[in-house]
Amino acid sequence: MRTISVVSVVLVVLSLAVSVLSADVTYDHRAVVIDGKRRVLISGSIHYPRSTPEMWPDLIQKSKDGGLDVIETYVFWNLHEPVQNQYHFEGRKDLVKFVKLVGEAGMYVHLRIGPYVCAEWNYGGFPLWLHFIPGIELRTDNEPFKKEMQKFTAKIVDMMKQEKLYASQGGPIILSQIENEYGNVDSAYGAAAKPYIKWAASMATSLDTGVPWVMCQQSDAPDPVINTCNGFYCDQFTPNSDKKPKMWTENWTGWFLSFGGAVPYRPVEDLAFSVARFFQRGGTFQNYYMYHGGTNFDRSSGGPFIATSYDYDAPIDEYGIVRQRKWGHLKDLHKAIKLCEEALIATDPTSTSLGPNLEAHVYKTGSGACAAFLANVGTTSDATVNFNGNSYQLPAWSVSILPDCKNVVLNTAKVNSQVVTANFRIQSVDDSVAVQAIQSSWSWINEPVGISNSNAIVKPGLFEQISTTADRSDYLWYSTSIGVQGNDVSPVLHVNSLGHGLHAFINGKLAGSAFGNSGNAKVTLEKPIKLVPGKNIIDLLSLTVGLQNYGAFYDKTGAGITGPVKLKGTKNGTDIDLSSNSWTYQIGLKGEDLGLSDGSSSQWVSNSALPKNQPLMWYKTTFDVPAGSNPIALDMTGLGKGEAWVNGQSIGRYWPTNIAPQSGCSDSCNFRGPFSSSKCLKNCGKPSQKLYHVPRSWTKPSGNTLVLFEEIGGDPMLISFGTREQGSLCSHVSESHPSPVDMWDSYVKTGIKSGPVLQLECPLPNQTISSIKFASFGTPLGACGTYSHGRCSSPRALAIVQKACVGSKSCRIGVSAEEFGDPCKGVAKSLAVEATCA
Repeated sequence: MRTISVVSVVLVVLSLAVSVLSADVTYDHRAVVIDGKRRVLISGSIHYPRSTPEMWPDLIQKSKDGGLDVIETYVFWNLHEPVQNQYHFEGRKDLVKFVKLVGEAGMYVHLRIGPYVCAEWNYGGFPLWLHFIPGIELRTDNEPFKKEMQKFTAKIVDMMKQEKLYASQGGPIILSQIENEYGNVDSAYGAAAKPYIKWAASMATSLDTGVPWVMCQQSDAPDPVINTCNGFYCDQFTPNSDKKPKMWTENWTGWFLSFGGAVPYRPVEDLAFSVARFFQRGGTFQNYYMYHGGTNFDRSSGGPFIATSYDYDAPIDEYGIVRQRKWGHLKDLHKAIKLCEEALIATDPTSTSLGPNLEAHVYKTGSGACAAFLANVGTTSDATVNFNGNSYQLPAWSVSILPDCKNVVLNTAKVNSQVVTANFRIQSVDDSVAVQAIQSSWSWINEPVGISNSNAIVKPGLFEQISTTADRSDYLWYSTSIGVQGNDVSPVLHVNSLGHGLHAFINGKLAGSAFGNSGNAKVTLEKPIKLVPGKNIIDLLSLTVGLQNYGAFYDKTGAGITGPVKLKGTKNGTDIDLSSNSWTYQIGLKGEDLGLSDGSSSQWVSNSALPKNQPLMWYKTTFDVPAGSNPIALDMTGLGKGEAWVNGQSIGRYWPTNIAPQSGCSDSCNFRGPFSSSKCLKNCGKPSQKLYHVPRSWTKPSGNTLVLFEEIGGDPMLISFGTREQGSLCSHVSESHPSPVDMWDSYVKTGIKSGPVLQLECPLPNQTISSIKFASFGTPLGACGTYSHGRCSSPRALAIVQKACVGSKSCRIGVSAEEFGDPCKGVAKSLAVEATCA
């Protein structure tokens, strides 16, 4: 009897534990509802394969520290099933581990299965083998496609269920997404679009996850699937049912980088404005795309022409470092919004006009909770408004948040957050040896021009590249020959290609190259060539730079040389069309077949002068990593275009010779007014990307192998390593700034309201503020690193800041004339400080 009683008790306890851990997730017109309680949820996208498992815990913790409740990720079908029925979930592909880590951090997950993802990811996340299924049409009411889509979606759902990762099982997943931005293109699919969407919704909900499903950018998402918004602004968005909450699945924190483009960025004042406006106008779930963008390792970038860096100007940068001011200001914003949560979830807002472009939205409950948002949506003029008998200053294009309907805790245009500058300390591949020694450590292999493999294909006519290679390589050789009688034959070679680039070789010598761009991937090459008497070999190397990932029927865009291929202006004055010739095709490079990327081949040459600035070269060297724990990047300056591997791991495509336009950039960008992907640009006239992330977990202290495939020619001796180093610590706060958000609780308890405060904190553990490089209270000018005194400045400022901060990890200084004296009465003043940590 005693044994049976103990077992019974254990079973009861286990049953209770399961019931406590599992969560009931539903929704109503106001919010996602977890265990019967409406929630204000702030989310951020982190794509697990764009970083490494070693980086995940830190990225997740920094997201939580930044005030996020939810991590959102796509699931990448072609990553997990690159060959039909062959699945991979190891390393960077370990989706289960990633979800579990988020749960262990006490956060939720939104799993966007898709399985179409867009995401600037190769082929939109679809595996290429879909292309070859007879009768298939992607993303439409097509039985072969729906069969494969359902099979993969069900597999992912079953994996999550087996690991008990849905909230209904006690796990962190509270939402799932099916399809992705189909509403942007569904009209192109005609009558088949609507039944496809109905099927997708029904298929997803039938999988019985116990949590809601969403469809972004799908205004006709069938019940019970929630339709959601993507964009730079979603405050005007309305769900398609008054029973569904207002949700924002992608708030774009910046924009992606294309090879040949300038670097886009989005001012944090505008990003914060968009978030506050969304919650002001009834939203309760908002996700940053991206919160950490990461890196397009291997050949995973799409586009075409999407760069290897997927930094996205996100709050956490490509290397996993918090981007200040963005991260800190958003953290303050999240705290301010959460102070309003009781009122936000209880009721719909009432709106009032306070004047032209001036709005107030108030959330007020019967229990007395009250929160207000005051907005100036004008783009030029600051305004003073009266609200509830009080006067408030509203900068243009800003929102003030009042958690008690009286006191401002944050204004989106006034940033209290500090700035931490960062730079890369550059060193040679091996700092410990001289340049000559570095040269002697390089070895190389020539990639042969034209057909070198015995399994080449011989067919008449020109083949489309993707259907031929199935994306097993970026490269496809097209080779044919022509006989010539007589001398002095100098026609023009004309080649038309769907893209993305090509190199033409005549009798083994490079004759010319041409590339498309992100605006137009198609390529036309016209180049005078010299033919010799007798047989002439024409080798055309066609290449892709990431496959199309967006648009209706994007899977049918194609690539490669589809012709015509002509010789214009031959000796007899006629054009010769070679398009219908017999062509020999080779998929990929000989070096790829030999596995040169891991550096282990015995064919490497090192006993003669290093060949430089030659096309189609493989290079190899060994190196020691820079000491410390700072993130590492390769500076590829000096190389042309290609791919790089460290210890056999691809760090992605490089292309430092692809230069951004000379114009269109500015050192500063006015955050006021609607943002677009081309509004704020930097890096004009420079390589779109010269630094390439090398995860430290892929390296060892010494004896690392670096392999390069250089496509167009460069000098590998010019490349160098950089480590991400912390620079200055800065802050600039005015007398009109609100008190820090984290002082709100003190105000509520004491009723004593403090003024604006400048805060500094060293970003790394065991650091203290070692010196104050600049301090000025008055009218300081410039930005971090370029501060200067304005027309008035307190003579006491430097001494006061030094006393308060030097030797401490963090410090707080009140920004007021009481603290510093008044160097210019009647003038609005601010405090600017630049410090260093050690």
